[in-house]
Amino acid sequence: MRKFNPKGDQSKKNYYKDRFFIPEETPKSSANESDFKDDLDALEGVQILNSYVEFNTLVLYVEPAQNLAALRALKGAGYEILCELSGVDFTEARGGIEVFYQLLDIKRARRARLKCFVPNESFLQSAAGIYKSANWAERELYDMMGVWIEAHPNLARLIMPDDWFGHPLLKSYPLQGDEFAKWYEVDKIFGVGARERIGEENRNSAFVDEKDTFNFARLYHEGARGEPRPQEKILQEYQEEGGVRFVKRAKRGIYKIITKRK
Repeated sequence: MRKFNPKGDQSKKNYYKDRFFIPEETPKSSANESDFKDDLDALEGVQILNSYVEFNTLVLYVEPAQNLAALRALKGAGYEILCELSGVDFTEARGGIEVFYQLLDIKRARRARLKCFVPNESFLQSAAGIYKSANWAERELYDMMGVWIEAHPNLARLIMPDDWFGHPLLKSYPLQGDEFAKWYEVDKIFGVGARERIGEENRNSAFVDEKDTFNFARLYHEGARGEPRPQEKILQEYQEEGGVRFVKRAKRGIYKIITKRK
């Protein structure tokens, strides 16, 4: 077992920091005084922690132990399609994941969102027996965010390899992967002993190697595929020999700086 290294909430370390920026709260209205009142009546026996209408969508909060009862009631009320199932990481602030179910009623053109807060190291009952689309969605929820799903037909990772360490959509997960991710493919394919010879995996998707003649262009030093990089600059003018219709032939030394709009 690897030693646990707490990383906190990495999402707080962003590039955009405006201490005066306060996002506006979206408008919410009472569900009891809306067209969704009959849907609330169908949830009799389910303890609703909070309910409101936001962007013409019914939003409901329930305890995680009552997620199946609420889903059955909503499906009986007409919400026969589970469009999406995922979660939001509140581990740093509240110690758990807020799971939501996005539901659709085609006949009445209505949408509902059921939410429940799942504390860390707690189980959530599987909804695969109610909505078939919940099967793989719950696997992704477990794979990406680490939410444990009880009574799931096959709770295995969906995107990451079975022996992957950690859950990449948690805010505590580094953007370019942790120490385990750097060496995963090298260890898997060549073995741990090849680390020094091969080096760690590049996790930066924006990295460009100017000497990579097969995957990246060498501006002003273009050459044939696989041949060495020319040392002298080649100031090419990228346009067809005959020019382009209605467009003047571009010349590198002829240009005009536009200072204002026409």
